[in-house]
Amino acid sequence: MKLFNLLLISFFILGCKGNVEKEEEKITPPPAETEKRIIVGAEKMDSYLSTLKGKNIGLVVNQTSVVNGVHLVDTLLSLGIEIKKVFAPEHGFRGEADAGAHIDNSIDPKTNIPIISIYGKNKKPSADHLKDIDVIIFDIQDVGTRFYTYISTMHYVMEAAAENGKKVLVLDRPNPNGDYIAGPILDPKFKSFVGMHPIPIVHGLTVGELAKMINGEKWLEGKLACELEVIPIEHYDHKMPYELPIAPSPNLPNQQAIRLYPSLCLFEATVMSIGRGTDFPFQVIGYPDENFGDFSFTPVSMPGKSTHPKNENKKCFGVDLRNADDDLGLSLEYLVDFAQKYKGQDFINRGDFFNLLAGNDVLQKQIKDGLSEAEIKATWNEGLDQYKTLRKKYLLYQDFE
Repeated sequence: MKLFNLLLISFFILGCKGNVEKEEEKITPPPAETEKRIIVGAEKMDSYLSTLKGKNIGLVVNQTSVVNGVHLVDTLLSLGIEIKKVFAPEHGFRGEADAGAHIDNSIDPKTNIPIISIYGKNKKPSADHLKDIDVIIFDIQDVGTRFYTYISTMHYVMEAAAENGKKVLVLDRPNPNGDYIAGPILDPKFKSFVGMHPIPIVHGLTVGELAKMINGEKWLEGKLACELEVIPIEHYDHKMPYELPIAPSPNLPNQQAIRLYPSLCLFEATVMSIGRGTDFPFQVIGYPDENFGDFSFTPVSMPGKSTHPKNENKKCFGVDLRNADDDLGLSLEYLVDFAQKYKGQDFINRGDFFNLLAGNDVLQKQIKDGLSEAEIKATWNEGLDQYKTLRKKYLLYQDFE
């Protein structure tokens, strides 16, 4: 009898243990799905190599035009693609020139391919430049702001292609500021190379989506549209963060600078330094006056990044934003605060340039009149609502909303 009872108890215990294990199996969550790697348009060669075979190709590329660690020019040459010219934007083919620096025509020493500057006096490929070109490839990493000039270069390339019957192939890349929309819509009276389209400062589009919008809205001269093909990104949407593997220009060296860029670029038209001439450009704000903050830095000449920075060799005092929240979006807090602290009348000392960056002459007046950030942003709402409706027509990826 005792043996029977022991067997019964053992059976009961084992049964309970089995039930517990089964219950644990039920409540244990499944392993998280492995996040899929973003594949940029340039990497999807099966999607566009057939378009290039037997054609004469021109490329609009820079140091960011890399596929698996190899520059797109070298990759295409190794595959037997006939590259006739490289068109160099601001900062040059290798991305080593200062902002605004003159870019000369030259020959690439590695490949012997002619390099044609399309920054400076000549911002648009000429008919002569394109006479021996069949397809123009645009593959440059953008940062998602209206005043970053690579999208202006793309506009002029599309315009030249439309005028000369050439095809444009945009190899799309993610937008590191593509998770929100902010800022005033550009007034066409203030159209310039730092703002060519009636879009907000932070437009929430990839270059491929923007190219479709430029074509679709007939924003090219003469309301032309070019023959356009966009090679989309895989496993990307506008909600996901994206950290650039290569700095898009000399003074945007890291993700923090790229995320702060929409907020700090307006300071370029003021007396304040935003760190050009330091190792942390677009991550600090300062002025040679101790009343502006406890943090200090001294801009110095840094050829290739900033040869003659604002407030050169002067100790500036202000704020260090290197560890600030990078999800602030487009913040006017710093601009309003520093404008109020500055006692002179020339805080915005390059008024015309400020208006080009802002895309209107309203923001400058609002700053001078002492409006708060909330009051200023409220005046953007109607324009942004209209833009959001327009933008949805051209989206290639899931939106952030």
